[in-house]
Amino acid sequence: MSRIGRLPIQVPAGVTVTVDNNNLVTVKGPKATLSQQVNKIITVKQEGNVLTLTRPNEEKQTKAYHGLYRALLHNMVVGVTDGFSKTLEMVGTGYKAKASGDGKSIEINIGFSHPVIIQAPEGLSFKTPNDTTMVIEGADKQAVGNMAADIRAIRKPEPYLGKGIKYKGEHIRRKEGKTGKK
Repeated sequence: MSRIGRLPIQVPAGVTVTVDNNNLVTVKGPKATLSQQVNKIITVKQEGNVLTLTRPNEEKQTKAYHGLYRALLHNMVVGVTDGFSKTLEMVGTGYKAKASGDGKSIEINIGFSHPVIIQAPEGLSFKTPNDTTMVIEGADKQAVGNMAADIRAIRKPEPYLGKGIKYKGEHIRRKEGKTGKK
């Protein structure tokens, strides 16, 4: 069996999980409501506060679906209870970010002639603990990651000075500059 797929998913108190006849799984919790369509090959069973996924055969594609949907459902349960966040850091002189008071938009000064203003999609919010750090929070792990990647793409870190927007803890491979005449 799939090492990931065979693990049961514990559903904490305050979270409700519903599985309809079309294998549409809906997870409702204190932070949000998320839903995921599961392939019909995979069977989702709820027994008390435990979700289990089973597969009918040992084909390679079925094994892949088994682990995939178990991971997606687990991320949904974690997302509606704790939520997910990504932290971005800006490196460069004069680079700064400022989130709006409600966290629905962020204004980034990143060396362009104009500030870049980004609106948060439904379910996401921005925070700026300091001028050079941005935190993206939300219940949907994929949406948080996509928004972080979109913001990083505005000005990727360059390899010579390391200036740009990077993930917290990301290591930027540095290149040596030009060498003079010998």
